[in-house]
Amino acid sequence: MRRILGIALAVLLLGGVIAVALAGGEDEPPTATKTVKGVIGSEKSEYFRDPDVVKALADKGYTVKTETSGSWAMDQLALKDFDFAFPGSSEPAPEIEAAAGVKGAQTTKPFFSPLVVIARSNAAKVLVDNGLATTNGKNSGTLLMGPYLKAAAEDRKWQQLSGSAAFAELTGTVFIKTTDPTTSNSGALFLAATSNVANDKTVVSDEAGIDRTAPLMQKLIRVQGALEPSTDDPFRAFISGSGEPLILAYESQVASLLQQKPGPGATDGMVVLYPDTTVNSPHTFVPISEKAKELGSLLANDPKLRELAVRHGFRPQNGVAEFTAATAAHAAYLNPELTGIRQVSAPTVKILMALAARAKS
Repeated sequence: MRRILGIALAVLLLGGVIAVALAGGEDEPPTATKTVKGVIGSEKSEYFRDPDVVKALADKGYTVKTETSGSWAMDQLALKDFDFAFPGSSEPAPEIEAAAGVKGAQTTKPFFSPLVVIARSNAAKVLVDNGLATTNGKNSGTLLMGPYLKAAAEDRKWQQLSGSAAFAELTGTVFIKTTDPTTSNSGALFLAATSNVANDKTVVSDEAGIDRTAPLMQKLIRVQGALEPSTDDPFRAFISGSGEPLILAYESQVASLLQQKPGPGATDGMVVLYPDTTVNSPHTFVPISEKAKELGSLLANDPKLRELAVRHGFRPQNGVAEFTAATAAHAAYLNPELTGIRQVSAPTVKILMALAARAKS
């Protein structure tokens, strides 16, 4: 009898262990089947570090490891060490493909982010009062590139602008803090847009165009002193209350910050100015190894990953409605429809890099 009871108890205990194991398995995190390594622009670092993004990718079978680089410097890396590259725009992609030996790879553009200039409220007021910008309220507006570039060409100082005397922090030459245009995507595309305006609203396409616009591009760059490799540091400095009164950034940085609901005062004095002439910036996924071949499409089309991209401030391709809905509470800062913004093409990589080199010379 004892033997029978012992066997029965053992069966019950074993069944309990199996049940616990099965129950525990339901809550186990998904196991990724592919580990891929990519080089990305720093503006996407927080997106790939987000635990929700990590989980969403794992649900689809991916563990993604990343390193950062300026988008225009990626083709100089040992790309054989990476499974994909993810620059901040489409222009560097052909050079990356050629350097990686994957020319003709099926690139994907999962999301994009226009460039903006973020300004301290006092700086924005002075720009508006002097015809260099307009505002649509307290926290958003448009940078008028023609008048701004005219002021830059004349080496205009804040003290020469009407109303600036009331703000002691506005001193020295008026300029926008950008990134290094020879390595960083945002800096390069800012030159693409400003050179277009300076070239009679035409894309610079030859040496003559470079010669015409280079003197002004040099003024835009030289006045800044040391150049940052990415938009991350200037943006963080601005938000912390230090840094320059006018900073070039991606709209995604602003939209992401707003959706994080920062503490009181973090954005109160911030005005988001959309340049009235800009170059679109579609972040372009370049697969290098077979392991990453489908990842770009996943980032572009998976509903959860699209939702998370918007949470990090990016605009999914054909996703204006998604972006508008997600940022509705912060409409005072943003221009979801990009109303009144003229989007122009960038010069070829060769021309743009030559212009950037001249701007820094």
